Amino acid sequence: MASPPLLALRGARAGFGGDPLFTDVDVAVGRGERICLVGRNGSGKSTLLKAFAGQIDLEAGERFQQPGSVVAYLPQETAFKADETVAEHVAGGGAEPHRAAALIDRLNLDPEAKATDLSGGESRRVALARALATDPDILLLDEPTNHLDLPTIEWLEDELSLFKGGFLVISHDRTFLARLTRVTLWFDRGKLHRLEDGYSAFEAWSDQVLADEERERNRVEQHLKAEARYLHRGVTARRRRNQRRLRKLDSLRKARAALVRPDKKAALSAANAPESGRIIIDADGISKVFDGKAIIRDFSTRILRGDRIGIIGRNGAGKTTLLRMLIGELAPDSGTIKFGTRLELMHADQRRATLDPSKSLWDTLCPEGGDSLIVQGRQRHVVAYLKDFLFDESQARSPVSTLSGGERNRLALAMNLAKPCNLMVLDEPTNDLDLDTLDLLEDMLSDYDGTLLLVSHDRDFLDRLVSGVIAVEGDGEVGEYVGGYEDYRSQRPRTAESSAPIKSAKPVAAKNPNKATRLSYREKTELEELPSRIAALTREIEDLETSLADPSFVQRDRKGFEAAAAELERAQREKGDAEERWLEIEIKREALAS
Repeated sequence: MASPPLLALRGARAGFGGDPLFTDVDVAVGRGERICLVGRNGSGKSTLLKAFAGQIDLEAGERFQQPGSVVAYLPQETAFKADETVAEHVAGGGAEPHRAAALIDRLNLDPEAKATDLSGGESRRVALARALATDPDILLLDEPTNHLDLPTIEWLEDELSLFKGGFLVISHDRTFLARLTRVTLWFDRGKLHRLEDGYSAFEAWSDQVLADEERERNRVEQHLKAEARYLHRGVTARRRRNQRRLRKLDSLRKARAALVRPDKKAALSAANAPESGRIIIDADGISKVFDGKAIIRDFSTRILRGDRIGIIGRNGAGKTTLLRMLIGELAPDSGTIKFGTRLELMHADQRRATLDPSKSLWDTLCPEGGDSLIVQGRQRHVVAYLKDFLFDESQARSPVSTLSGGERNRLALAMNLAKPCNLMVLDEPTNDLDLDTLDLLEDMLSDYDGTLLLVSHDRDFLDRLVSGVIAVEGDGEVGEYVGGYEDYRSQRPRTAESSAPIKSAKPVAAKNPNKATRLSYREKTELEELPSRIAALTREIEDLETSLADPSFVQRDRKGFEAAAAELERAQREKGDAEERWLEIEIKREALAS
């Protein structure tokens, strides 16, 4: 049975003066529920989440929140006050000081740093710390993985998998959704569909929904709507093409395996050299040092025509530095890089293309005039190309200024992918894209015959596209692996595993020159006893919450109600302290073991 709702919208309608984004929507979230909300950019997902959080007023319907429950909202973009420190922002959500301080430390943040001076990834970690520090009953998360590196995303997955409350999340990270969610809500052309299963079942289910609609539309001889792009292509044809692409990717990975030795270094011997003309980039023993710190140390690789290479690593580890060296924008301090002949490079960084808001979509794609453009060697009519990117024909002559943020992302993507190139370099191309556009980008790149270098934190995207992974592990260490991200996880040595962004606990004996090599007797005892202590506190908290949820309790025994509320606060505090202590000792144990 589903938990009683702690937060709900009933008969909700919202818009901004024009046609409503959604009408007569009923959604509820209870304790322990894991719900994802998916749909195209502009369909109303973020608006629904804001309505849930009480950030906007509904035009019709009502919002219900269980009295005494705590709701935390993570917006897609965080606004910081001028001169606000990290500690002030995290505590400003109403968190207890010890929980705020603990999360700041675990996310490796500087509490005294000015929040407005932080990078995108640091800002996101601060916003996450603020949401989690309140120990909420319900979490509302809008694109929580945006700008996070892979270790932080995996840490967040672990946190949410242990989270006792309920959450509703919007995300384009398919692996994140598949691992965490149990219910899927889908906004599609003004309708809200519900699947009583997690995101892993979404693709097959949505294909079936679309196929059923197609049969019904054909039965009454109606034309399909322009925005239902995948119906035009046909679900069966799409599956056949996906199978063909999987076979092609498998073939590329097998070819890549011949170039990578078991020790994960490129096999660059003359005997194994590929035929002339196939080499795109040949790097031998390259290194780079900044301010005395090794960023890349003695790395070699050979990238051939048609290879699809994913570059991964923590934020700040050196991914961009390595990428710039591999495409000739930055010279290595030592080692050599040779490039193939007649290379045509297209490099799309995280800023994507700069769009002129006064120009029409047509003029943006055809700046020299005319009605067609060359895309990957083929002439395409501008309207047909715009339809590929989910634009309606009526939008072709509209100015860019009329587009939503998601539509501008799609147009920038269309501009970049239309540029002639045989070496395509994409830096975080999936940021801020909805799932439909991700599918579209995946289709385009799967059909691309040139060489691809891809920096991404999207694990599913990497698994579906790349033939090899270059992992920048930090401290100058770089490894090369055959396959996608999951292949990298299974192949990498334990010493190279990316750690979560949790700051290592500082043992009491750290200042002692006789460094500790094992846990103390007290620490061992605590490590054994704390899990049962945490479990007992969890049961106590659940019992108290059940009692306090009874509306008649406060009426018949006000003093008893207040005493139970105080006991609940005490149990939650003790549980938090116990979890922090267990984590501190476990981190120390793992560090000593390695």
